[in-house]
Amino acid sequence: MLTGVTHVLLDFDGPVCSVFAGLSAGEVADRMRERLAADGHLVAEVWRKEGDPLALLSRIAQERPELAADADAVLTELESEAVWQARPNPDIEAMLKACSASGRSVVVVSNNAGRAITSYLERAGLASQIRGVVGRVPGEPTSMKPSPRLLLDAMGDASPAACVFIGDAARDVEAGDAAGVPTIGYANKPGKDKKLTDAGAVVVVPSIAEITDALNAV
Repeated sequence: MLTGVTHVLLDFDGPVCSVFAGLSAGEVADRMRERLAADGHLVAEVWRKEGDPLALLSRIAQERPELAADADAVLTELESEAVWQARPNPDIEAMLKACSASGRSVVVVSNNAGRAITSYLERAGLASQIRGVVGRVPGEPTSMKPSPRLLLDAMGDASPAACVFIGDAARDVEAGDAAGVPTIGYANKPGKDKKLTDAGAVVVVPSIAEITDALNAV
């Protein structure tokens, strides 16, 4: 499936690093709620049960759209803090080098904030191997996957047939399908292989190293 692919679209949290490995997702969600409350916003009781900060952002935007921009700004700040404690994927640098050596461009496409992603890539020494970063549209949580919006923005004028997307969640596969781009599922945790396969991933791999080997072979 990589034959003819010249544009690699790459999810961030998972394939590149584990964003919330140090500052946990649950703590980020808690701090989001605390910051919103401290700023004088009413925090709904049902929001307190949500431990995924991106899911919390989506819920706030759906139920209180007037708070979407403020909640997004708070989460962006916390993500920018979290990436300083993120755990790198040890296989990603070799994959990026394989893309570069074969003339394939790489664009990071993520529901995370672009500012946080760029900060991580620069600190990790990976920025020079990335053509671009497309994070969620600030203040517009509806831009996040499974919407195809971010993928379509990252593709630009490139044909879907010239692109492949690498992601580790069902929403990534759904976004890829909606954008007409085949998705390689990265099953980095037990049980993900079935979820990614059921979602329609064309190929599912347990390691980014397998993608690197394939890139070097075509």
